[in-house]
Amino acid sequence: MDMVPENMILVQSAAKGMTVGDMTGLLSQNAVSAQNTLPSPKARLAICGLGLVGQRHAAAMAQSLDAQLIGVVDPSDAGRSAAQSLGLSCYNSLSEMLEEETPDGVVISTPTPLHVEQGETCIENGVPVLIEKPLAASLEEARHLVQRAKEKDIAILVGHHRRHNPIIKKAKALISEGRLGQIRALQSTCWFYKPDDYFEVAEWRKLKGAGPISVNLVHDVDLMRHFCGEVLRVQAQSVPSSRGFENEELASAILTFDTGAIATVSVSDSVVSPWSWEMTSKEYHIYPHTHESCYMIAGTEGGLSIPDLRLWTHPDAKDWWSPISAISMPSETTDPLHNQIRHFVEVIRGKAEPLVSGEEGLKTLEVIDAIQAAASTGETITLDHRSANG
Repeated sequence: MDMVPENMILVQSAAKGMTVGDMTGLLSQNAVSAQNTLPSPKARLAICGLGLVGQRHAAAMAQSLDAQLIGVVDPSDAGRSAAQSLGLSCYNSLSEMLEEETPDGVVISTPTPLHVEQGETCIENGVPVLIEKPLAASLEEARHLVQRAKEKDIAILVGHHRRHNPIIKKAKALISEGRLGQIRALQSTCWFYKPDDYFEVAEWRKLKGAGPISVNLVHDVDLMRHFCGEVLRVQAQSVPSSRGFENEELASAILTFDTGAIATVSVSDSVVSPWSWEMTSKEYHIYPHTHESCYMIAGTEGGLSIPDLRLWTHPDAKDWWSPISAISMPSETTDPLHNQIRHFVEVIRGKAEPLVSGEEGLKTLEVIDAIQAAASTGETITLDHRSANG
């Protein structure tokens, strides 16, 4: 069948009683409709810090239909070399970049001590910002940054990218649907061995506050909060670095939630183990994959292991002498870094609220700070969540 031109349809409609004004109005509506179907221009994003994580963000943007990387801030020779290989301009400072470019958003993936200064620079210039976890090196700095963003009405997203993983989204859905009943117990294992050269290439990784509690366990604590609610009390123990660094190399904590649930979390970067998100989730190809789980969640109706998403229940009576069986729950397979960049663009365009806002990042940081304080003093730390809300 031959296609009929749109203007011919209008002429035929006019012959059926439409006025010229009616036709003009319809043409205008069709023009607006056609305009609305055109793809939006890509969001112009910049990256501050082109190290290991920054390069992952750059790779996600390179494959994005929603964003394009327009520039990099990194004064190091390695950063400049990486930027040059991507065909991008590289600036010595964020301020220098903002004088030359007008990004729609900035991703900050520099060492934690730089997050607040760089984040505030973006906020003062009216630029939404995605800040890698942890949000800041101290609670005081994090609270200041979150409050300033609130005053300026500028969005902060925190890079807890695992919340953007379909595995985590499916686990959260199962919990929300009541498939596990009331959550009573959670267990998180974050064990692996970082080689010596991991620390040699970046001196800050040896310093106090840059140990596995802040750098690694912060991800797991964020997910425990995501699954179960707010942490009320923390008890913890830690072991100093055997390599002579300022930070810890092993820590375990007990978290008591406002729901009455209890979580046990453990982290070490100096043990050989298959039980970590990195090795079990297949999220990032540089890590070997093991067919193990690193999270276990148990409720009054069922238990769930993650990332394999096996849901355990008693088909008959809830009784430890009764048969128990598991079903594997399906989930999508998409890259959470790509999903996070897409979400960042939606937030920039006002189409979504941050999944992990500055306030959310602050609450997780409060728990991390409490773990470090409890491990240092041996005392039980009670959290006051009013501080996270200003």
